[in-house]
Amino acid sequence: PSCLVRSSLHRSLFFSYKMTSLREVRASVSVQEPEALRASALDLLVTRRQQQPSAAIITTTVDSTPPGRVTDDPSLKSTWAHRAWVACGCASVLATLAKSGIAAHGDATWVECLLAGGLGYLAADLGSGVYHWAIDNYGDAGTPFFGPQIEAFQGHHRWPWTITRREFANNLQALARATAFLLLPVDLLPGEPGLHAFAGTFLGCLMFSQQFHAWSHGTKSRLPPAVVALQDAGLLVPRAMHMAHHRPPYNNNYCIVSGVWNRLLDEAKVFQALEMLVFFRFGVRPRCWSEPTLEWTEEVDDRLPS
Repeated sequence: PSCLVRSSLHRSLFFSYKMTSLREVRASVSVQEPEALRASALDLLVTRRQQQPSAAIITTTVDSTPPGRVTDDPSLKSTWAHRAWVACGCASVLATLAKSGIAAHGDATWVECLLAGGLGYLAADLGSGVYHWAIDNYGDAGTPFFGPQIEAFQGHHRWPWTITRREFANNLQALARATAFLLLPVDLLPGEPGLHAFAGTFLGCLMFSQQFHAWSHGTKSRLPPAVVALQDAGLLVPRAMHMAHHRPPYNNNYCIVSGVWNRLLDEAKVFQALEMLVFFRFGVRPRCWSEPTLEWTEEVDDRLPS
């Protein structure tokens, strides 16, 4: 009988504890702002759990150590394969631009090449925005071919500062590889100075867009003065403009070459229209329509200077 009494008493105390916790959570929810609801409710339940005199408590620990907080993290280092691909990409771009210059003859052709190069520069910024929007909002680590880049960009949203620690060739190697393959057939075409100027500038800017992106996360005091000057002039994506992309609702300022298209695309709601088109055609919702998850919450490395 004494065992039954103790068992009954334990059950009563357990349910009393649960009801008290729920009442306190509801009370907390009624007075908190919407953006603080989850955090305050979770903190309250954790506090109550710690106060419980208890028996067995099962805890689960998730290793969320970001890249870069581990000394000499290999995922941020360049390998010889990375350097080889970047060298191939740079050689392809230089060969294409050189072919354009060699084929040019007369003032009219040089003007054509300069205009084509300017269009390539503008097209690269637009292309970087469309690609960035797509991998930010669709697919996952298991997506064929694009999976690793999608996963990397999701990690970047959680730990944006890690891109400033990624070595140069490591950061550019994926785009350099694509650039080398895409420029190969262009270089085999007969001399078309305008086409070669456009292709070389377009793919060259796209290849280096990840470096421009990394600079947009750097602090002014740690960047080369020439880079700061180009950012301030709007020729490279400005730091303040790109930082807006890493704040809620995470659905703007996607372009990362110069950012010249960002204002137009955002004000015209071009990406929102594309999201509606994809949703009604395929039934797929973009990530930016959902509440930000842990993967989209910026964690700041306190060791970095402001």
